[in-house]
Parts: sequence; structure tokens; C-alpha cells
Amino acid sequence: MTDIYESAANSLGLFSSPCLTKVELRLTCKGISDRDALSKPDPCIVLKMQSHGQWMEVDRTEVIRSCVNPTYSKVFTLDFYFEEVQRLRFELYDINSSHNGLKEADFLGSVECTLGQIISQRKLSKALLRPGGTVGKAIITVSAEELTGNDDYIELSFSARKLDDKDFFSKSDPFLEIYRVNDDATMQLVYRTETVMNNLNPVWKTFKVSLNSLCSGDHERKLQCTVWDWDSNGKHDYIGEFEASFKEMRGAIDGRQVQWLCINPKYRTKKKNYRNSGIVILNQCKIIKMHSFLDYIMGGCQIQFTVAIDFTASNGDPRNSCSLHYIHPYQPNEYLKALVAVGEICQDYDSDKMFPAFGFGARIPPDYKISHDFAVNFNKENPECAGIQGLVEAYQACLPKLQLYGPTNIAPIIQKVAKSASQEVHTKEAMQYFILLILTDGVITDMADTREAIVQASHLPMSIIIVGIGNADFSDMQMLDGDDGILRSPKGEPVLRDIVQFVPFRNFKHASPAALAKSVLAEVPNQVVDYYNSKGIKPKVPSEYQSSRPFGP
Repeated sequence: MTDIYESAANSLGLFSSPCLTKVELRLTCKGISDRDALSKPDPCIVLKMQSHGQWMEVDRTEVIRSCVNPTYSKVFTLDFYFEEVQRLRFELYDINSSHNGLKEADFLGSVECTLGQIISQRKLSKALLRPGGTVGKAIITVSAEELTGNDDYIELSFSARKLDDKDFFSKSDPFLEIYRVNDDATMQLVYRTETVMNNLNPVWKTFKVSLNSLCSGDHERKLQCTVWDWDSNGKHDYIGEFEASFKEMRGAIDGRQVQWLCINPKYRTKKKNYRNSGIVILNQCKIIKMHSFLDYIMGGCQIQFTVAIDFTASNGDPRNSCSLHYIHPYQPNEYLKALVAVGEICQDYDSDKMFPAFGFGARIPPDYKISHDFAVNFNKENPECAGIQGLVEAYQACLPKLQLYGPTNIAPIIQKVAKSASQEVHTKEAMQYFILLILTDGVITDMADTREAIVQASHLPMSIIIVGIGNADFSDMQMLDGDDGILRSPKGEPVLRDIVQFVPFRNFKHASPAALAKSVLAEVPNQVVDYYNSKGIKPKVPSEYQSSRPFGP
């Protein structure tokens, strides 16, 4: 980690973001050629990850003796970060020595890819690149599987009957509390039901808790459940308690009831004929699978990446070295740095690698009318550029042909991408999610229209990233990022979900491109999941989505 990146990252709190999830990688190899005519190879694969330009070994498989088509039992577990390009290298060795070391091993070749590529395809097969750069016959196949944690939710429906009456002039007002008993014997409140007034046979409302919250993923963990009689003064009367576990609760999954005797220990000690203080019944237990970002990506969801670039006059004449659009022969300007940093992440999740690019705020040929949503390649019918390099080339080629003008209106470009996203809504499938990257040097002029456009876009499979270029005062732009409060349209309609992330590029001027990408993309996975979960759209299971997307060696 460089000092520059470390200080910038620390000041921005970048290290506090946890990994998105853990991924398990499993390896097979086919067609390893015999280097030794007298014996078959003893293959081993070494996994390396790139860190600051250096390939560092992460782990290695076992050695499978005398095998040309090995399937390895060793599983590699990696932390997956959507907002980073995690470059991997799988090196294949023929182990000669009995102690399985690499010192005397023959290097047969390697395969390079990113973790994002493996995840987006779920299974990635690539030909081995042999020493010297020639493509070999051997094929390495890497399969990815999310390491599922305790992110499922449990839906529970409780009722009770014949509870003790604790009130003189009316019946008890019961509510139920469920506590998780931690490893250190402390108690953590998991859920408290509503109070059912004046009723000894209450039916409490169905509620939902995460499996992690309920029992920390331990199905046999003890749960302490207490029934109280509510009193308005807060001194609730104790009715009774029982112990349970999620393992017991699972008995109600197929519609059967699970019952517990509600016991008051004092009554049981003092009262000779005491039986119980009522019966608590679990009528229903449902396990609700909470789908993750990886579930959607592995199910075939594509990230559709679109760029919008500010060509207003406030950027300065591109021919002048002081201009934000100046093309320096050796040093990319801030627009290019931001475009490449974010684009490099998104490209791994888009199979065709074709990215629409638009400009706004300029007069464009041939009639030089002002436009706020023109294709940077001047092809209105097909604004797509081939890869990140195509975006860079189209941007550089269009600059001499434009007249930078104004004002800074971004609502039209949001509406244009929203139109594409709205067509995806009708499919009712999780197949395309849109990310719009807007690069602008100043505070936008059409704030009211932009707020309206963002509110409407919040109902669509779409996220917006705005990067402020240059040294303008961007304080007004912060209101578009819903972190500080709820963004509303001019009519008062709130955003359905927070879909905008705004950052000034100057905060990252002395940091690595990865720091910028990490900051602006960190929220995207949750935005994807929030959208599809809110619509009740499940990811396709990987068997339904068979990728036919080849990545070159």
C-alpha cells in the first residue's frame, strides 16, 4: 500500500468498508501435455493475486499424481470486492520432487483473469498461456460459488392460549419477547411483539428477523422467550417463560404447530397443583432467502455502463493547457482518470463490452445547435464505444469538433438512460441493471428537473454516479446524494431508494484510481439488491443461465 493511497484512504474511511462476500473457487484442468515421455505429469496450481503491480501467492492446490485431467479438492476462499479490480493468476506446475516444492517444478503455463470475470460467468474456462506466450492445449476451468453466510430471514407467527390473567378489572395485555443467549451467557433482545390488549388468547402479528440476529446462524443456540402483561406505567407483569431454539422452530416450516408450555418458576415452586401459565404456539416458520449481489450476477444480470461528459464552456478551451479537457501527451486529465477508474470495474460485468457515451452542454456539428444528450461518437443510432479504450478514443476525437457552451443540464441524460431502464422493468427479470456515470465540472443548472428525474429513476433498475471535476464549489450537489437526508422532487415526492453517489474528484487527486472507484462503487451492490428485492424479483438460478461469453486468453 503506497503512503499516498493509505493517507487518502484513511481520510476517506475507505478501509472501513467490509468485503462484499466470500467466494469459493474450485479448479479443474484438462489436457495437460506429457513433458516426460516416461510418466504423466504431477500437476499443482498456484493461485496468485496482483497487489500494487506484484503477483503475490495466495494459496495452492494439492498435487495430483500422474494425472493429465486433474479435478482439485482444494477450495480457494477469497474476499470479493465489487469496487476493486482483483486480478488473479493461476500458474500450473508439474511437481517433480517428493516434497511438492516449486523450486524443482516445471512451469507449464498460466491463466490470468479478474475475480469479477469468474463471478459474472460463474464458470470460466481459459486456455493455458505457455512460457513464451504461445497458447497451449490445456484448459483451466475455475468455478465460483458464494460462501453463503447467515443472511437468510425467518418469518415467524406466534400465538398463545390460556395465559394467566394478571389484571383485576380486565384480562391481561400480553406481549412476547425473544432473547438470544450469547456464548458469554449474555442476552440479546431479538424481537418484541406488539401488545394484544385484553386477551388471554393473543395472536401476534407475523414478523421477520434475520437468521444471524435470531441465533447467529447456530440452529441449536438457546433462545429465552418471555411473556409479559403490559402495564402503562412500564412495570410489566411477568406471566412466564420458555426456552426454544431455531431447530425446534423449524418444526413449523411445513404447517405443523410447535408448542411450548409457558412456565412461571415461582408459581411452580409455590403452587402445589401448578401446571403452566399458558401455552405459546408457533403457527408458522418460513425461511426467506435474501438474495445477494452475487446471486444476481451469477444468475446472468448484466451491468449496463453509460458515461455522460460535461462539455460546457466553464471547462476551458481544450487547446489551452489550463483546460480540464486538455489532452496532455503523457498525463491523462481528470475526466479520463475518473472514466477509466470506474469503467474498469464495470466492464467485467458487461459481456459485450460496448458502452454508450454521451456529452452535454456543447454545440455540436453540423449545425452547431446546443445539445444535452449527444453521442460522443456522433452516431445517434449507435452511441456505443468498444471497451474502455473505445470510450477514451471517442472522447479525445470529439473534442476538436465541439464548441463548448452551456448550461450544465443533466436531467436529459438521466431521462435517456431511464428510458432504457424502464424497458427492462417490463421483463420482470433481473437481467440488466444500469449505471450512469456523470462527469461534470460545475453545479448543475437544471436542479429542479434533475431532482424530478432522479426521483423517477429511483423506481428503475438504475444507479447514478456523479464525479465533480475541477475546483468548483460542489456543495449544492451534495443534496442529490441521499446520504444526508431524503431527496425529494419539486412536488415533494421522495426517492423510492437512494440511487445517487456524488464525490468530488479533488478528494482523490493524490490517491490511486482504485480509491476513487472504491468510493463511488461501494454502494452499487446494495442498490442492485435493494431494487430487485423490493420488486420481488429473484435471480435466475445459474442452471437457467448458461453463459456463452468467451473471454480471450
